[in-house]
Amino acid sequence: MNKLPILFILLFSSSFAQNYFPISEGEIVSHSHYTLSYNEDYEQAEWVYYELTKPMVYGHTPRRNNFRTDPNVSSGTAQKQDYYKSGFDRGHLAPAGDMKISERSMSESFYFSNISPQNPSFNRGVWRELETLVRAWVSEEGDVHVVTAGVLSDVNNYIGLNRVGVPSQFYKIIFSDIHHKMIGFVIPNRNIDGELDQYVVTVDYIESITGIDFFSQLDDKIESLLESNINIDEWDFNAKFKSYGEKSDKSLSKRCNGIAKSTGLQCKNSTINTNGHCHHHVNQSNDYLHSNSFEQNRCKALTKSILRCKRKSADNSQFCWQH
Repeated sequence: MNKLPILFILLFSSSFAQNYFPISEGEIVSHSHYTLSYNEDYEQAEWVYYELTKPMVYGHTPRRNNFRTDPNVSSGTAQKQDYYKSGFDRGHLAPAGDMKISERSMSESFYFSNISPQNPSFNRGVWRELETLVRAWVSEEGDVHVVTAGVLSDVNNYIGLNRVGVPSQFYKIIFSDIHHKMIGFVIPNRNIDGELDQYVVTVDYIESITGIDFFSQLDDKIESLLESNINIDEWDFNAKFKSYGEKSDKSLSKRCNGIAKSTGLQCKNSTINTNGHCHHHVNQSNDYLHSNSFEQNRCKALTKSILRCKRKSADNSQFCWQH
């Protein structure tokens, strides 16, 4: 029998980690689809971590601007008046566009623990562009792990009575344990004209400026290899993400393949979605059903970390072999 290369075995085993929470000194606060470490000195998260999946980016929950304090942060968080007339946007760390899977996850994304002061041109420009690109990567290649926040070590400006720190730059790390690749970004909190790939850095560099240890759950050799290299060619910077129902060139549209519940007949809407279904009937498309198939058969047990088990449930059972 041929033996698998040791490197492959290490990489393969790492993909079964329950989570990849960074190591830092802040208060750990968990919500339904993201976890953060809250830094009271700057009234914001020093990192926000979540696993981004296709059901999350293709969810149907509409955005509702419900900015409010986070009741789970013991020391309290920033408030609306801290940002009022400050000149800064209330910038999401885990974006609302990644939390469309449920009303709860969408609502939780507006906690001020997940918000940081961002230059309007930055928030609505390059930061939004990067968030959209990450969704495109998920759409094309599968789930990824995301860690993001402002770099709090270089804060020299504050807003509001609660003295919310204004980061001079923000970071984002994306790790695909499916394809065993990692990429990091550090982008100044200002108007940016350059291309996103100009702001790619090693994860080692992000660790050096934040003092945070990322992806320590990986095997040391694999962690060192992924965090010390810049492999831009492994990531498609031309990837495009189209949300279900997004308007585009009408010449590319066709009749929806979905079946209307009210009539039992084929939907009369037009769609440009590649799955052949409009946003009302996207849950009837094969790719959506495939993306949700694992969740439907996922083990319902909780791990020691009080997270839902990621194994597939056994036949005729709601639980995997271990639970």
